[in-house]
Amino acid sequence: MKNHIKILLAEDEISLGTIIKDSLESREFKVTFCENGENALEEFKKSDFDALVFDVMMPKKDGFTLAKEIRLLNKNIPILFLSAKTQTQDIVEGFRIGCNDYIKKPFSMEELIVRIIALIERKSNLTLEKKHHIGTYVFDTDSQVLSHEKVTYKLTHKEAILLEFLSQNKGEIIDRSTILNTLWKSDDFFSGRSLDVFITKLRKKLILDSSIEIINLRGRGYKLIC
Repeated sequence: MKNHIKILLAEDEISLGTIIKDSLESREFKVTFCENGENALEEFKKSDFDALVFDVMMPKKDGFTLAKEIRLLNKNIPILFLSAKTQTQDIVEGFRIGCNDYIKKPFSMEELIVRIIALIERKSNLTLEKKHHIGTYVFDTDSQVLSHEKVTYKLTHKEAILLEFLSQNKGEIIDRSTILNTLWKSDDFFSGRSLDVFITKLRKKLILDSSIEIINLRGRGYKLIC
């Protein structure tokens, strides 16, 4: 199993990150190593990984912020934090954000490897939900098809990603700038106008169920209610 495991590692201590990378690769893991959270997010968007290993205190984008943004994109990928922040409230915050494991520094490589494998095996035993039920609609994320008993829509790529954001976070506010930076790589005026157009398109497609609303919370973001 190990030779198929792809790890995204984010650690700002270059010497420690290099040791972790070399140790994992010596055991046939494939490791992409980033020195800050911003680079890690870009790598996550470009490639598929089996597990994510993040330091908490990093420049440009800390591990907690990074995990929050990744959880908007992927609810299921295992996230493991490595941190010198060992207070109970820090650990609780890590799990609240959505991590699957939290290892206090210093740690042994053998412990890290065992925990990574355990997380991946646990994930492989889960049946991943590919269809989201949104009121009386069904949204298939694989085919990017939104269907209702009366009609079926083939969504564009951006429409599908936007609807997946909303459906994975029903009842929760999704920050406008997070959506813009993920879909358009910018939160400028023109990207904002494009987002408004896509929201309008989704509202029209969801009109057959009066219980569904996409609410615009001005200055904050959007929320799907159904």
